[in-house]
Amino acid sequence: MAIIGKNIQEAGTFLKEGKLVAIPTETVYGLAANALDEDAVLSIFEVKKRPHFDPLIVHIANMADIKDYIIDFPEIALKLAEKFWPGSLTLLLPKSRLIPDLVTAGSKFVGIRIPNHSLTLELLNSLQFPLAAPSANPFGYISPTNPQHVADQLGDSIEYILDGGECSVGIESTIIGFEEDLPVVMRLGGISIDEIEKVAGPVKLQLNQSSDPIAPGQLKSHYSPKKDFFAGDLEILLAEKSVSNAGVISFSKKYEAENISQNWILSPSEDIHEAARNLFRIMREADESEVGIICAEYVPEEGLGLAINDRIRRAAANID
Repeated sequence: MAIIGKNIQEAGTFLKEGKLVAIPTETVYGLAANALDEDAVLSIFEVKKRPHFDPLIVHIANMADIKDYIIDFPEIALKLAEKFWPGSLTLLLPKSRLIPDLVTAGSKFVGIRIPNHSLTLELLNSLQFPLAAPSANPFGYISPTNPQHVADQLGDSIEYILDGGECSVGIESTIIGFEEDLPVVMRLGGISIDEIEKVAGPVKLQLNQSSDPIAPGQLKSHYSPKKDFFAGDLEILLAEKSVSNAGVISFSKKYEAENISQNWILSPSEDIHEAARNLFRIMREADESEVGIICAEYVPEEGLGLAINDRIRRAAANID
């Protein structure tokens, strides 16, 4: 079973040996390996049971490091990095030869970011290599937002879980690519489109639901509980379903119906950031409960709500 601890040196030793370590970020916990070591990166895919066509994000410690791993840094990308790094923004940039094709699923572009978590930044600064790190969960399942989530799912397969507490954002990073000077949103995430546009001007949306993704988080079905998960108008869903023990995930209000056995509320105060922090934890609690099915409603479709609804929609995609 993986050790859960706060020892940066111990975590770094495992990574230098080519082993896997779960790391905290402000978004979700990542399953990290030396991004320049193909065998270590291959272990990520094997432990997660992640298809090799789904690329990984590379994490670096500071802006000075990026020059070794990319061959071009467009002015608009630099402007975004200066505003949002460290933070929940991944930039999709032309990769250098140092980044193995396995990391990018054969793409000429690498997703790269500086995470905003003090423990992981300290770890990255102690290493001579960047870390490839997708979410630390079995492929397609709900992303982990605390160390126990990781231990419950992957604890038998990895060496160490760096304990950084609960994730402060709770959903994955926003991914931005570029077409000439135009930013293209490839995945909705912890930085809202409104925030991006204040820095970069109008953006293009390319939120593929693809079986051949060019960035992480573009598969149609993802973030899914094991129980049947439905999304939409809760009153309609509950009227349609014949089970007597439905679990409900609502934005801010409690629902009353005979067939509801449990109701989880994302944010009683209608705080969209609180809803984002709670989303994956509540989805996991619902999946581990005794409810027969899970019914979730969408949150207001604005700001960070767009990213929350994207996760809810993809979680329900294997049913819809």
